[in-house]
Amino acid sequence: MEEKAKKILREWVLPFGIEILILLFIIKFLFFFVIVPTGSMIPTIDEGSVLFAFRVHDPEKLERGDIVVFESDELGITLVKRLVGLPGDHVVITEEGDMILNGEPVEEDYVFYPDSDPDHAGDFQVPEGHYLFMGDNRSGSNDARLWDEPYIPGDKITGRAVFTLWPVGNFGPLD
Repeated sequence: MEEKAKKILREWVLPFGIEILILLFIIKFLFFFVIVPTGSMIPTIDEGSVLFAFRVHDPEKLERGDIVVFESDELGITLVKRLVGLPGDHVVITEEGDMILNGEPVEEDYVFYPDSDPDHAGDFQVPEGHYLFMGDNRSGSNDARLWDEPYIPGDKITGRAVFTLWPVGNFGPLD
């Protein structure tokens, strides 16, 4: 009976344990899945979508336009938004909802529902080590324009979303 127990341990328990450890390592350091909590990214990403995201260990490698996962201390939830302002950027959102970045107008092809509410206009000077985020659904997004603290520190950024897994109709890479 002892030989049978050793065989089970060697052939089943040990390999299964190693697989679990490898999976935990991958999820902790390489990638993760996130469920989108709001409709702020419609039509790019639907509310309730499941996304595949790479872990961000160095936020300075992020690029303007990336879809980023971060922790909002102000709202107490994980959010998924478009990165629109890097450290040092000057971002102006006009009363018509247009974005001006460092003095130049920006064409935001991903914004299908602009926000022309004058109360949502703003002038943002992104501090060093911080980032500015807005939803693609500007008319329905609770984002930096409305937060008490519009700038998210780099250490609150957890990932860069790259792929929609669910719903199946939206399966594919994110732009």
